[in-house]
Parts: sequence; C-alpha cells; structure tokens
Amino acid sequence: MTRNAMKNVLLFLLSITTLPLSAQAQSIPNFRIQVVDNQIDIGYGMAIGDVDGDRRPDILLADQKEFVWYKNPGGSSSGDKTSTWQRYVMAANLTPQDNVCIAARDIDGDGRVEVAVGAGWNPAETDDSTKSGAVFYLIRPKDPTQPWEPVRLHHEVTTHRMRWAKVGRNNFQLIVVPLHGRYNRNGEGRGVKVLAYEMPKNPRDTWKMQLVDSTMHMTHNFDIWEDGAETQLLIGSKEGGKRLAYRKGRWEPLGRWIGQGNGMGEVRRGFDKGKVPFVASVEPMHGNKVAVYRNGPVADAPDRLMYGVTQPLTDKFNQGHALVCGDFLGLGSDQVVAGWRNPNADKQVGIRMFVPGAAGQWQEYPIDDSVRMACEDLQAADLDGDGDLDLIASGRATLNVLIYWNQRK
Repeated sequence: MTRNAMKNVLLFLLSITTLPLSAQAQSIPNFRIQVVDNQIDIGYGMAIGDVDGDRRPDILLADQKEFVWYKNPGGSSSGDKTSTWQRYVMAANLTPQDNVCIAARDIDGDGRVEVAVGAGWNPAETDDSTKSGAVFYLIRPKDPTQPWEPVRLHHEVTTHRMRWAKVGRNNFQLIVVPLHGRYNRNGEGRGVKVLAYEMPKNPRDTWKMQLVDSTMHMTHNFDIWEDGAETQLLIGSKEGGKRLAYRKGRWEPLGRWIGQGNGMGEVRRGFDKGKVPFVASVEPMHGNKVAVYRNGPVADAPDRLMYGVTQPLTDKFNQGHALVCGDFLGLGSDQVVAGWRNPNADKQVGIRMFVPGAAGQWQEYPIDDSVRMACEDLQAADLDGDGDLDLIASGRATLNVLIYWNQRK
C-alpha cells in the first residue's frame, strides 16, 4: 500500500473512532481513540510532561523538522475527550538532517519540564560527526508557546535516544544513546559511546560529561529504573540487554546480559504481583517478536538468578518499534503494550496489549490493528487525572499522534 493510499484509509478510520473498543471484564482493555494531530511528518519520538506549569501532562513530539508540544486542554476526567490539543513549535530546522528524539522532565522542581532534543539523524554516517548526530538543550522562554533557545552540546555520531535520569537527591543527568559507534560498519567496529551530561547552573556554559558505556554495538532504546537510593539503566543492543547502575558517582555494569545474543530494540521493565520485576523486549531490532524475561536459573549458571527465563508473547509484528509496561487494567501486575510500524502478514499495523493470566500465560488483545497507527513511538501516562494510565502513540507512515483514553472505570 502506498503512503498516500494508507493516509486516505487512515482518514476514513479516524472518522469512526468515537466508539470505544468493547470490554466484557476488567481484564479486557477498553480504550477510546482521540486524534491529537493527523498531519505530522514522521513522529520519531515523544515525551510526556507539564510544559506550561498548569499541573496537566502535555505531549511533546520530535517530528521530522520541528520539535513541538501539544497543550493538555484539561477538563473533567470523565467528560469530553474531543477537546483540541493546541500545537506549539519549540524549535525547527536545527540541523540539515531530521530530528530524532526528545527528553522532558522537571529536574529543578519548579513544576515545568526541562527539554533536551536530538537531531542530525543520519544513521549511515558513522565517520564524520559534523554530518551525523546533534544534541541540544532548549532554554525555556517566559512564554513557552514561543520559540525556545537551542544550546548545542557535544555529540557522538548517530544520536538516537535520550532521557533524563535522577542520580542523586537533587542531581540529574541527560543520558544519550547513539545507534552506532564511531566508524562502525554493519554493527562491527568501535562500541557505542553512551554519554551522561550534567547541566551547569547556566545551561549555556560547558556541560560536564561522563562515559556510561562503550561495549555495545548497535544500540536502540533504553529504560531507566529509579528505585530508592539507586538508579539503573537497561539498554537494548545487538548483544542483548545490558544493565548498569549509578554508584559512587559513576556507572557500573550489573550482573549478566539479559537475552544475550538475541538482539534487542525496545526494552522496558514491568512488575508482576508483589512488585517482582520482569523485562519486556522487542527482538531483534525492528523485529517481529515481543518477549518477557523473568528471574530464573541461567542455563550455564543454574545457581544464579538473573532474568534467565524467557517467554515469547508474539512473533507476528513487522518492524516492532514501541514498548511500554504498566497496570492499565488495575490487576495489580503490569501489562505489556507493544506497537509495530510496517504491515505484517495480515496487512495490519498497530498496537497490541499482552495481559498476564493464570499459570504464567499471557492473553493478547488488539488495541489498534487496522491501518490507523503505524506505531513509531508509544508512551503511557495518566493524561486526565482519573488514576488510569492512557496510551499516546505517534505513527510514522500514518502521520499521526493519537491518544488511547483508558475507559476502565
């Protein structure tokens, strides 16, 4: 199907999305779809956070040439879900190449997010950093609906993903993960240089940097775990999932690889009942599989417990590219939600939810599996303050941003 044909079908489907998905029990997902924007250019990545200080989470988007945010219109948690999310441009055309990622978090406690962005998307260029990769911090204006001032920071080639991590009581780092290492060819060569940036008092001054890791080849996405006094990273790579912990002012590798040799694109942590953690992944990078890893005996070291038990959830995706974990259904254990962006064998793109059940089995439910959402990125947040997690997705070929409002209650 051509891009224009897919868009025409999409526009028709969007006209009938006022009806919720059917739900017969608490364990069956029920979402109502709202269109935030159906005229984006790609929608590489999203973040969620309060941009304007009104105590409502807004949607931030790294589109092809613009970084934008959509203002949460508010309203009753049980009321109208059709109010317009007003779009504002933060920065545009920062590099000749495309934008690629965005990170947003309130790191100074003023109730408004600080924003960093990645651009210069040119994954084929791994030699010349002037032609590949870019990292910027965006300085907020008094009126956040006006353009923000970009401050260029050091970067490695193929900048790809970034997030803010809390590494102390009042200390945060911007973790930036490139796709390739310098001079990398087909996933071979130097390792990916994962860097942590610390913002100075004046963000226009030089930022301190710290090497997080350089042992992986072809990384894709990562998750941050902040549990009490320790912060950990889980990074998905060609080699599998690697964990690191921030201890005594530096990042240290932790334990064994998760899914070593499988290759991971998306990685997220979830929790079973009793707050027992598990790891979900999309395999390989841009792959067709979704899997869950739990603590259990490792084949070559049965006396050690380190996410040694894997359970496949599906192998029916095509270009799996989005993943979140959360308790959307109020079951006391997390569900896994994953999205893919290219038509599969059934000529579908979309989003699926996997719900844990008895005897460790998982039930698969469609959240959206027509041609409406060619899922590039996926976020989970309580956008309306009703206590339930909602889903927010950006579509690549479908050129849209959609909210999937949780209708559990």
